[in-house]
Amino acid sequence: MPYDEESTAPRAGNSGGMTNPLIITRDQALHDELQRLAAAAGVVPDVTSDPAAALRSWSTASVVLLGADVADELAAIEPPRRVGVHLVAWGHLPDEAFRTALALGIENVVELPGCDSWVLEVLADSSERFDVDGVTIGVVGGSGGAGATTFSCALAMMAAREGPACLIDTDPLGPGADQVLGMERLDGVRWDALQQTTGRLGARALRDALPRRGDLGVLTFGAGGPSGVETLQPFAARAAVAAATRGHRVVVLDLPRAGGDLAEELMARCQSLVVVTRATLPGLSSAARFAELARRSGPLALVVRGSGVDAAEAQRLVGAPVLAAMPDQRGLDEAIDLGQGPVKSRRGVLAKAARDVLRAVGPAAAARSAA
Repeated sequence: MPYDEESTAPRAGNSGGMTNPLIITRDQALHDELQRLAAAAGVVPDVTSDPAAALRSWSTASVVLLGADVADELAAIEPPRRVGVHLVAWGHLPDEAFRTALALGIENVVELPGCDSWVLEVLADSSERFDVDGVTIGVVGGSGGAGATTFSCALAMMAAREGPACLIDTDPLGPGADQVLGMERLDGVRWDALQQTTGRLGARALRDALPRRGDLGVLTFGAGGPSGVETLQPFAARAAVAAATRGHRVVVLDLPRAGGDLAEELMARCQSLVVVTRATLPGLSSAARFAELARRSGPLALVVRGSGVDAAEAQRLVGAPVLAAMPDQRGLDEAIDLGQGPVKSRRGVLAKAARDVLRAVGPAAAARSAA
């Protein structure tokens, strides 16, 4: 049946003011297909054939699917730029549509029915988005033996007590985040399987596929050490970080200290970079050299482990703020060997340090900065 109604009244969104997906089109075939895909994704979109009426929910919609048939009309209104706007056509898109897409800041241009699975993933992801994309925190060792992977695991465990969190292990030569967490026997995809997939990686698909305990998922390398396919590929790392950020409140990247182009790119994708170092003069000297390189990717801060140099002196030597200073945690190796992970109690050393870091650079801090 024809439709010319104004946008339907928005429901309460999933969180933080985000509402339903928004569909803008007068093309009946496109409308019917997008409604079918929305039903398959389990979401109820707001629909309008009037670009001017669409402005009421333009900024708060979880995702916008803009029909190519009304794209020029919307562009003439000059709506505010936002993320998550996709240009969708039924059939072939004319060349001039790409100029309109550029003017509107469109993220993707899609032709149906050929790309229906891609649109289905976008709609499914939209039901799980937070009020802002997840906060990505990188953790890297500033000196040898600093325990960066252990702290990454502690940080992710504490973040998961407040909401969905994901730990992504990007160091093929590290101890294995799932081993430290005691999750190595849980079913789920690892990098070897993920790097053999093609197409868009959805947030929901990633969350469902990872080994998971409660609200914590982990993506790491399979057992047996790196070989061949387990050398991390840039396309897979980009896709995994993007999907994890869309589907989790906090994403922790366990980064390799060895560096390289991919490591630098991953550091640049982090809102904050946490450098873990031993509280010794050699350790802090090494961390200072690393910090000189890492600062090109954005702000960084320190977590200082052990005794020997106090936090103020560590900050002076490295030239970065200290978010947490912690003594070595008793019984840590035994807890990890027993599969309990590094955080046994909220009162433990690692738990307290992780809380301090999350308080400084976690979702609440990011929200304050954005306000």
